[in-house]
Amino acid sequence: MSATSPAPTDAVSIGRSAMRKAAWRLLPIIGIGYCLSYMDRINISFASLRMNEDLHFSASVYGLGAGLFFIGYAIFEIPSNLMLLRYGAKRWIARIMVTWGILAACMMFVRTPLEFNVLRFMLGVAEAGFFPGVIYYLTLWFPATMRARAISRFYIALPLSSVVMGSLAGWLMGLNGTLGLSGWQWLFLIEGLPAAFFSIVILKYLPDSPDTAKWLTTHERSWLRDQLDADSTLAHLGHHDGLLKALLSPKVWLIGLCFFTALTCSYTYGFSAPAILQGATGWSVTKVGFLVAGFGVAGALGMIFNGTHSDHKKERAFHVIVPYCIMATGYVVASYTHGFVVVAALGVSFTCFMSAQGPALAVPTQFLAGRSAAAGIAMMNTITMFSGFVGPFWMGVMKDATGSYQAGLRGLALPALISAGFMFVLTQMLKRRRVASLTLAAEMVD
Repeated sequence: MSATSPAPTDAVSIGRSAMRKAAWRLLPIIGIGYCLSYMDRINISFASLRMNEDLHFSASVYGLGAGLFFIGYAIFEIPSNLMLLRYGAKRWIARIMVTWGILAACMMFVRTPLEFNVLRFMLGVAEAGFFPGVIYYLTLWFPATMRARAISRFYIALPLSSVVMGSLAGWLMGLNGTLGLSGWQWLFLIEGLPAAFFSIVILKYLPDSPDTAKWLTTHERSWLRDQLDADSTLAHLGHHDGLLKALLSPKVWLIGLCFFTALTCSYTYGFSAPAILQGATGWSVTKVGFLVAGFGVAGALGMIFNGTHSDHKKERAFHVIVPYCIMATGYVVASYTHGFVVVAALGVSFTCFMSAQGPALAVPTQFLAGRSAAAGIAMMNTITMFSGFVGPFWMGVMKDATGSYQAGLRGLALPALISAGFMFVLTQMLKRRRVASLTLAAEMVD
């Protein structure tokens, strides 16, 4: 051991200090950014309770417009992540937030289905690359063994965005008529602009990498670099692999399809939740908003517990497959029942989906590193984002065809179960690859 190398006991202390600093200084900023992004893409679910009536939009028109956001997002996902590599994380993420915040606020000017569709598509283009960029960014800071917790603690912003959105929705919709604006116009304006302003925080406080973080000591940077280098050696696709190889990797496509089917369920539910819950309870928009907020709290708690437990057990598959299977059961129960049984079933399904996200999102970082991680995660999310088009459009068509949401909910059980199957296959492939790598390393030592 060199004179400058810390002792093993010191290394543990240095590692804990580095991770504690990174968690407290980065995750809250990233979490708030993602909270704003999810709120701006899904808040039309509350706006639709009055907007569809005011603008004479059918369920199919609404479902198409809601889904077009994800087409724009998917098309520009990979180019956006490659631009992030070129210009640096904080500059590109700040650019994303400015453009989507302005466009989200401009939703208040929508009057026709064409305007609705164009703005939703452009909002998706503006936000493209934010989520995969953030996941890639976290791989620059947190070793593989800590990523489920790190991802869960940033991704907790998703269910918490439901808390914020649900709590604000009733008040904002209640501003109907103030200054000549409808309640749904106030909702788009007040929930859209904060993202543009928050870009200033991103630019000021988000370092591009550990090497530029002034709040890390020299030993902490060295420890973190060693940990990440060790992870990179175990990755199937690393920094020196071509981007095309990452984009065409069967494992990338498999995890993309896994998330596609899971998020088809999530977005189908998310864009229809206020209407379904209002129909089941007969409550006002304000009360339904607080109910959605309650679901968000439950989802956040489930996410923290399952992500932490997954890291502690060093296991991913079980922590994803079981929640997805329970989620499928919840949708079936909700589709055949009425009243508060529907509420309970959907609450369980939402909580299970959220609880699986930390372990699930940690899986691709097991086999991707460096530039391959940026390209591979972007490809994964490109496949995933089409779910946001398929799900809401499916629910709109089924609602217009049957007059209720039951058939649409019932149809969500299949993609939930397929997602669980994809995760099982992928984790088995990774397990076999890891065993083979360890066996080869042992033979080389002998």
